[in-house]
Amino acid sequence: MDDPAAGLDGRGTNRDDLPRRHRRLPPLNALRAFEAAARHGSFTRAAAELLVTQTAVSHQVKILEEFVGARLFRRLHNSLELTERGAGYLPVLREAFERIAEATDELRGSAAPQALSISTLPNFALRWLIPRLPRFRALHPDIALRLSTADRTTDFMNGQMDVAVRLGNSWPGLRQALLFPGEIFPVCSPDMLRGRLPTSPSDLAAWPLLHVSTSAEDWPAWLAAAGAEGVDGAAGMRFDSFALASEAALQGMGFAMARLPFVNEDLQAGRLIAPFEFRLDQEKAYYLLWPQGHVARPVTRFREWILAEAALSRGEARCAATPPNGSWAPREQ
Repeated sequence: MDDPAAGLDGRGTNRDDLPRRHRRLPPLNALRAFEAAARHGSFTRAAAELLVTQTAVSHQVKILEEFVGARLFRRLHNSLELTERGAGYLPVLREAFERIAEATDELRGSAAPQALSISTLPNFALRWLIPRLPRFRALHPDIALRLSTADRTTDFMNGQMDVAVRLGNSWPGLRQALLFPGEIFPVCSPDMLRGRLPTSPSDLAAWPLLHVSTSAEDWPAWLAAAGAEGVDGAAGMRFDSFALASEAALQGMGFAMARLPFVNEDLQAGRLIAPFEFRLDQEKAYYLLWPQGHVARPVTRFREWILAEAALSRGEARCAATPPNGSWAPREQ
């Protein structure tokens, strides 16, 4: 048994340590107010969520700032902005809240669906992700999905997304996993060729080129790297998305410069072909992004699933896009 004189409780914990530990922890209401205000960027919206007044939220945040001895917000005219110390504190606090919620669900035996908010590029969602989501739903019916599309800079601070798919190469402060490399390559409808398969990149001068306005350098870069001669890399119709340019290629309107996620299914079905083995690898690629720190179960399950699906797609597309015998490929340097 524990010795009462030693100051131990029934679990072997020194009672003298308990008040000291408690003094290190801020008030829970102050932490909740800070997290909600940081997520909304507003005391007023945080108050509406917490069902208290704006003054109460402001007061609780002030209590927390006094407790930690640092300003956590910059009060602007119509909004709040986290200070550097506030931005560093927020992810730790969110991780702690998430762990408490998960542990509570386990204790209660909760069967309530867990939510996962996914932010992705519009074309990626339309041409690759959505056709595969039923498989994820079948594997994890307990996860309620929320899908939104955007191409703006990823911001996980507002709590409105758990994972994101973006095209790029660097996102400081976030974890990332490669989905598809940044390879570009020409594709066309086999019906358009009518048996006249191009044997070298220079042969592309005989067909229209289809461009994506936001990636105007794709065709000139690929043609230069492939050693094409006599091909005007700037001529041809222009579209505002890869999905539209790929659809135009499907209709036999010319050669489109493709990225794998948008033409994967069409390559497998033979609706599009990639006559050239050469692919130009660009710095920007498709990545899955998620915040640092504790990773909730829905994020882990989605990450494992989408990485497996992407690996399967890459393998299937390479087999489907294997050029016919006699097609052109650059000589190794």
